[in-house]
Amino acid sequence: MSETQTQLPTDTWICASWQEYEQAIANLLNEKGKSYYYKGHMRLEMPPVSFDHGKDHVVIIFAVTLFAALKSIAATGLDTTTFRKTGVQDCQPDVAYYLRERAQTIPAGTGIVNLDRYSAPDLVIEVAKTSLLDDLGTKRSLYEELGIAEYWVVDVQNAQIIAYAIADQGSKRIQESQVLPGLTMSILEEALHRSREINQSQVGTWLLSQFQQKED
Repeated sequence: MSETQTQLPTDTWICASWQEYEQAIANLLNEKGKSYYYKGHMRLEMPPVSFDHGKDHVVIIFAVTLFAALKSIAATGLDTTTFRKTGVQDCQPDVAYYLRERAQTIPAGTGIVNLDRYSAPDLVIEVAKTSLLDDLGTKRSLYEELGIAEYWVVDVQNAQIIAYAIADQGSKRIQESQVLPGLTMSILEEALHRSREINQSQVGTWLLSQFQQKED
């Protein structure tokens, strides 16, 4: 790890110019860290990621993708992808989805998603074990300004999902997805609870049965 990296605090927002932020993330390329920039501040989040965080991450991606497939909703899911408005905002959410007519708007070969050129994702998800307060606070404000349609925070400690619909740079709590109508937070939370007791293949089988019941 370079001297620059060791001097930078992680998991907290620190005042920085865009140029300082670019230098910091250049030093993170081999560390697989996550980075955010908002209102003249940057936040660096470094690995390792916990076992529980990793499990919930996989369960949520599977659940959303399965639901979209069964409902014939076009969907492109992205794992820890960088979305950037150069000089202004930058983020690397754990999960993001483009849905319906936007599902194929980002061409193959794209690196960083330039939000001055492309639209923001329809759904952003952060999986939080140690970053819950920030995910519910500053990051939520960041996603409100980026124009994300819907934002979920997965509380790993409590197997809970705190979901928000976003409009006009504000947000409100929801119990059922508006971008994926019919997908309730209660079903997703039950899947998370079940994943503590059974393996993910069994959780997937249970989710499939629940989603198919809703179609009957």
